[in-house]
Amino acid sequence: MTKGNIRPTQKTIAELTGLAVTTVSRALQGDPKIAESTRKEVARVASEIGYVPDRAAQRLRTGKTRVISLILNPWDEMLDFGNSMITGLSQSLRGTDYHLTITPTFPEDDDMEPIRRTVQNNLADAIVLTRTRNFDERIRYLLEKDFPFISHGRTDFSQAHNFVDFDNEAFAYRAAIRLANKGCKKIAIILPRDTFTLHQHLRYGFMKAVSERGLDYFIPETLSLESSLHEMRDWVESRFGTSGPDDIDGFVCLGEASYLALHSGLRELGRQRGRDYHAVVKTNSVILEQIHPGLDRFNEDIRGAGETMGKAMLSLLRGEESGVQQIIQTPQAVFDETTTS
Repeated sequence: MTKGNIRPTQKTIAELTGLAVTTVSRALQGDPKIAESTRKEVARVASEIGYVPDRAAQRLRTGKTRVISLILNPWDEMLDFGNSMITGLSQSLRGTDYHLTITPTFPEDDDMEPIRRTVQNNLADAIVLTRTRNFDERIRYLLEKDFPFISHGRTDFSQAHNFVDFDNEAFAYRAAIRLANKGCKKIAIILPRDTFTLHQHLRYGFMKAVSERGLDYFIPETLSLESSLHEMRDWVESRFGTSGPDDIDGFVCLGEASYLALHSGLRELGRQRGRDYHAVVKTNSVILEQIHPGLDRFNEDIRGAGETMGKAMLSLLRGEESGVQQIIQTPQAVFDETTTS
């Protein structure tokens, strides 16, 4: 097929498979109306002959880039967050003619710059956002431009938009109730900064449980999930170095990183999990299970969220969905015993 530098085309695939060119085209786009067996056969033949879409020609012909762009804000609180998000999105695009580009941004960056650049230069057909805030300027801009996007997390805008989110309110409530059921009298939670939408969801769920069970509680004002692990360790040392027996005996942890920092600091002070304190942790990976078996946790499926967002964008771009898609993941508990959650 490459003899004489002849580039394989969709017509080549059609001749080899006995299918119409239009069927090949739709199969390569992952059109669900085309039988899965046909899509797989077309993908197999395309791979064997080295077919690569001429994206420049596609863009000139259709005005579409066949690109979905992930604007990735790394979040160290949850282990493997970025890789899980990328894997899920990539999985959703398999067998289609769309591909994924990734633009990492960091706290010191202007996070509006990649959004404007993508929209103004038509670098993608849709954008996936992470780490949303209450009134996220990126989302305000995309709504004004009527540019297709979906966010991992909700906002406080009155205008509805596409998102996939985790039910952090339910997580915080159920985690606090779990600690109460294990006999904890005073529980704590380290929250993200209040500019992030999940702050209010977590706080509401936590305070609801505290009120129902009559628990004492503590929310550090000098710490947030954006604090460094060293800052968390220093807080543990200053808080618990001279504390009495009536101090905090339960922790709701929003990710593996904060839990490990708290656990490390408390261990240095001779505090033992299960004896002196309990913890419930939100996790994304199985790593913590290997390090601390039996630890109460709730799973947040970041990979599943990525795959769901990718599929939602594909449906929107193909015209299969006309309404706003808003999906909330339910926390999945993994407890080491059958105490009521």
